[in-house]
Amino acid sequence: MKKIALWPCVGLLVLGLSACQSAAPIQSGHGGLRTAVPDNASVPAGYHRVQRGENLYRIGLRYNQTVSTLSRWNQLSNPGQIEVGQLLRVSNNVSSTPRRNTTNTATNTRQTNNTASKPAVSWSAPATAANTTNVRLARPVTGSVLSNFNGGSNKGVDFGGNRGDAVKAAAAGKVVYAGDGLRGYGNLVMVQHTPTLLTVYAHNDRVSVKEGDQVKQGQQIATMGSTGTDGVKLHFEVRQNGKAVNPNSYW
Repeated sequence: MKKIALWPCVGLLVLGLSACQSAAPIQSGHGGLRTAVPDNASVPAGYHRVQRGENLYRIGLRYNQTVSTLSRWNQLSNPGQIEVGQLLRVSNNVSSTPRRNTTNTATNTRQTNNTASKPAVSWSAPATAANTTNVRLARPVTGSVLSNFNGGSNKGVDFGGNRGDAVKAAAAGKVVYAGDGLRGYGNLVMVQHTPTLLTVYAHNDRVSVKEGDQVKQGQQIATMGSTGTDGVKLHFEVRQNGKAVNPNSYW
């Protein structure tokens, strides 16, 4: 069966791409062979069993861990190659990955695809690190600032405006998420600019890009709206290594 496709830059952010089902085993990042297990198989505390449509970046968001941490804990030589049914350590409160239970192993194997389950997840704690990426961002909308980053209750910058105003990519990059599955963010777009840097555009009315699209700085990616919130605004975040950082350091 074909391995999960990987971007040229296998950094902290990865995107699961389309694949198909097969009866053949999938080769793991360690060089061994793995077969998928039933979705309802027992999962020990502190671990996560990979589901269809997931990738390591989204799993990290769900458990407040960075991809680099998950890769280290699970000895993943290639973070872009995880398989449905694979058991991953996701908590600091366990010492090592348990030996996999092969009882009731399914005969069919499956790979992840880009039809994500889009689970409700929480974000990592904010950080106040300065811009170390040499990436300069453009403001994504022309509206005034309603609320600024404070490292606590607001992990980004809230911009005002009118419903339907253009929301533009703050820098060139690749769309790694477009959907409404992240609780509290409404219709959301995330764009990756480097292996460690991405920007977040929340509460959009309409989204005009899809996962995998390459966008240019200043290209419209959505229109401003009020999904997931009580008024029209754009909530904009900058994430460095999975942590929220002050967008004002990047203008």
